[in-house]
Amino acid sequence: MLRTVVAGLDGSPESRAATEWAAREARLRGLPLKIVHVWEPVPEPMAQAPLLGAETQQHWTERVPREAAEAIRLRHPDMELTVEQRTGDAAGTLLDAAEDADLLVLGSRGLGGLGGFMVGSVGLAVVARAERPVVLVRAGEQAADEHEPDAEGLPSTETAYRPVVLGLDATSPDETLIRFAFEEAARRGTTLRVLHGWNLPPYYVYGLSVDIELHDEIVRQQAVLLADVLKPWRQKFPDVEVVEEVPAGSPGARLVDVSREASLMVVGRRMRRRPFGAHIGPVTHAVLHHAAAPVAVVPHH
Repeated sequence: MLRTVVAGLDGSPESRAATEWAAREARLRGLPLKIVHVWEPVPEPMAQAPLLGAETQQHWTERVPREAAEAIRLRHPDMELTVEQRTGDAAGTLLDAAEDADLLVLGSRGLGGLGGFMVGSVGLAVVARAERPVVLVRAGEQAADEHEPDAEGLPSTETAYRPVVLGLDATSPDETLIRFAFEEAARRGTTLRVLHGWNLPPYYVYGLSVDIELHDEIVRQQAVLLADVLKPWRQKFPDVEVVEEVPAGSPGARLVDVSREASLMVVGRRMRRRPFGAHIGPVTHAVLHHAAAPVAVVPHH
């Protein structure tokens, strides 16, 4: 079985940014890159329209993936690269193409002045059904965005990577999710920030205004819980610097806030066999829609 990083391409700016990110990730992993260009057939009446005729279809099915591949080869001349052209439902086709991949990378429409992501129906469907990690990359994402600014405060790819940030529920930790985050930090030679968010029990709320010691004790308990979860992983990855944080309040809001300082956000999605809906969880949902950095969603049991 040939391990690969798969990038979904539809010609949009966000999918081009995703393809570039996927190439950088493939280089870090020492794996081949496979670009999958999906053409979704349009209804016959639309296909006969002037703007959706044979020339437009030829442009999308030939020129778009060719130009994307040329750009990747220019930046990564030694990378093993293949291009696949497939026809069908975008989400299902991408899932099939990435069935044996290490990682699937997709674009996600940026919200411009509002910041963050707006996950389209295809991206959401893929994230909800994938059994492999999926990374969503916004339009405009540049290689320098993953790195700290240089000494003069300017963007650079020669500086250290920004931290990898893991959102973790320490009350029900999953090894697949934790390992993914540690490996990503190790590949980048950067810090791993682990955030375990928690909310106060309702019956504590009124007492906290006058009992700071109680609040501090809860914080200490949460910190011990997170430290115990991460202790064996620190031993497995001794070269990865780990920063543990246990902020009170909304975990999603805190993760979105720190995403501005991250090279990659890592969140989980519990796999459930339900017939309807995209079950990705409220924290992952918030991060997908509003994070300022690429987001890796790791499915787990």
